[in-house]
Amino acid sequence: MKNINFKNNLKKAGVCAGLISMLMIPSACRQEFLDTDPQGKQAGTVFWTNEADATKAVNAMYANLRSWRNTAFASIAVESMGSDDTEKGSTPSDATFFNDYDRFTVGSSDGQLADFWSGQYQNINYANQVITNIPAISMDEALKARYIGEAKFIRAYSYFRLVRAYGDVPLRLTLPKDATEYNIPRSPKAEVYAAIEADLTDAAAVLPLKYGSTDTGRATKGAAMSLHAKVAMYQQKWQQVFDLTNQVMTSGQYSLFPNFEALFRVQNENSAESIFEIQNELIPSNKDASNSQYSQVQGVRGVVGGGWGFNTPTEALVDSFETGDPRMDASIIFRGETTPAGDVIPKEGDNPMYNQKSYVPFNLYITGFNEGSQQNIRVIRYAEVLLMNAEAANELGNTTQALASLEMVRARARGTSKTVLPKITTTDKAALRLAIWHERHVELALEYDRYFDVIRQGRAAQIFGPLGWKPNKNEVWPIPQSEIDLSGGTLTQNPGY
Repeated sequence: MKNINFKNNLKKAGVCAGLISMLMIPSACRQEFLDTDPQGKQAGTVFWTNEADATKAVNAMYANLRSWRNTAFASIAVESMGSDDTEKGSTPSDATFFNDYDRFTVGSSDGQLADFWSGQYQNINYANQVITNIPAISMDEALKARYIGEAKFIRAYSYFRLVRAYGDVPLRLTLPKDATEYNIPRSPKAEVYAAIEADLTDAAAVLPLKYGSTDTGRATKGAAMSLHAKVAMYQQKWQQVFDLTNQVMTSGQYSLFPNFEALFRVQNENSAESIFEIQNELIPSNKDASNSQYSQVQGVRGVVGGGWGFNTPTEALVDSFETGDPRMDASIIFRGETTPAGDVIPKEGDNPMYNQKSYVPFNLYITGFNEGSQQNIRVIRYAEVLLMNAEAANELGNTTQALASLEMVRARARGTSKTVLPKITTTDKAALRLAIWHERHVELALEYDRYFDVIRQGRAAQIFGPLGWKPNKNEVWPIPQSEIDLSGGTLTQNPGY
């Protein structure tokens, strides 16, 4: 269940005046929590003086994770639209820039590239503020170490998103001391990955395995190790992936939620399967803090309580599921169906399918608020840890462990049915690798993983090539031209753009 105390603390996070100095670009669509001017805000000159200030700063860091730039159009464009699983959706004339990502024709001047870039560096700036300023505060030392660990986790998470999207990126691990340190060049992605791993190692050393009910949703030791395993997987460090996932699996903290479809509903947020979720909330007394648009932008178009209808599933995704796999109906809302929550989806409409994992039942909508603003975003689930463990075990020649971890995921999806999703029994390394990759595809469908997953597997030319993907170019997106211009040429463009 959700924890209201931590989430209500997040709604107060805007009192940290001066915590972030990056420009907020107005938009007719997005509703930025950080664009508001909260009453009673503290002047930046008197901040960072006590434990309460440290808490506000850390809460502000978490609150920014749910902002428009982190979870809405920019994330769809950069992290989802390039895959074979999704297409623009909505109406043909609405937000046509998504088509440029879908067809791999996007140029460096597109605004979503800049929004995604600035959204991640906002997170990094928040984290750097915490890491730099909290050490000097006189406060409980264990809490101080934990807060710094949480900040390092968030910084690592944002740099991972950046390095996957752009390759080499500026690596800023400290606050600039003066104007000469604002403009820094891109660091090689190997250095970025090394910094991410260092942050996650530090975070895992100080973060708790779990929190009390008042702090549900904060980064844990398991979150740091799981993200570290994923970062290592992208570098094919298979022994490290295997060791980290084994630690998470034997920690006693996680298990698969028995009902795959129900796993993504609001009432089951922060379940035993959840390793890290971005915490969202609908707070009737505070519309500005009820700012998440993650569900809204993907919701069923044309119905009250639905949404805008972007990032819709493709027939290719439908066809990827094995016959009878219940995860298909649990992942995709089809036009004309009745959802498990009882919502009747019109038989006619702009789009034949929608993302069911971001769906919030229509009766939870409150007039005047963003549709589905209470829906948490599942960032890391235990199912993915099991699949990472299976992939690493297979690459290391441990077929028995690979099959066991894979079967746990398939068994949950299979449920009580004995007629679908047979056990995978192959001991051929190449065949088992493909089976694990297939399982990642259908288990994590529409969770913004597919595009970069296929690229790191080395299959992008095969799978995305027919859609326009070109090797030695589309492994990364272009660096935003606005950032190159602001840098006076210090930042360089990716090849081919």
